[in-house]
Amino acid sequence: MGVGIRSAGQGDRASVVRLLDEAFQDDPVSGWVFPGEEYRRTTHHRLMAAFTDTVLEEGRIDVTEDGTACALWLSVPAAAPDDPDDAARLREAVDPANARVEEIARLMADFHPADRAHEYLWMIGVTPARQGEGLGSALVQHALDHCDREGLPAYLEASSERSITLYERLGFTLTGRTLDLPDGPRMWPMWRESRTGRGRP
Repeated sequence: MGVGIRSAGQGDRASVVRLLDEAFQDDPVSGWVFPGEEYRRTTHHRLMAAFTDTVLEEGRIDVTEDGTACALWLSVPAAAPDDPDDAARLREAVDPANARVEEIARLMADFHPADRAHEYLWMIGVTPARQGEGLGSALVQHALDHCDREGLPAYLEASSERSITLYERLGFTLTGRTLDLPDGPRMWPMWRESRTGRGRP
């Protein structure tokens, strides 16, 4: 049976934030940014809200019809200039006393490919009770079909070794660099060429 997928709008904001907050509570990167279960439980949702607002304004959020999974995508032009103040603004909006919010934003910007236009999978979340059912794969493949039609490559950062396997099945390959958070977990940048594209960053 196929998975119904639609584009989210402003009316879906609250449910998307709740979904992402729940899906990433136990993620190793979220645990590094917000150490301590109670701290993460009360603060993590602010970061998910900031991400959701950015993508609703500048990108696209795909959500399953039943609302149990979503994927946040941005279209990144070639040589898109980075605003050095973006990371500081994110920290101020989310958790001003937490330097790690700004640090991870800067590190991810530094690793992001800048030489070619591409689609960026910023986040994908599946409610914990539905993980392992193929919803994440269906969401990513939905966007990759668009990439293949348009001849666009795609980029993401895997936050666990388990997710690497999923993304490799969908055609992504490791870029050869790892993003190692200071005294924290590792992230794996991955790139996928479209079926009509060639080369890699």
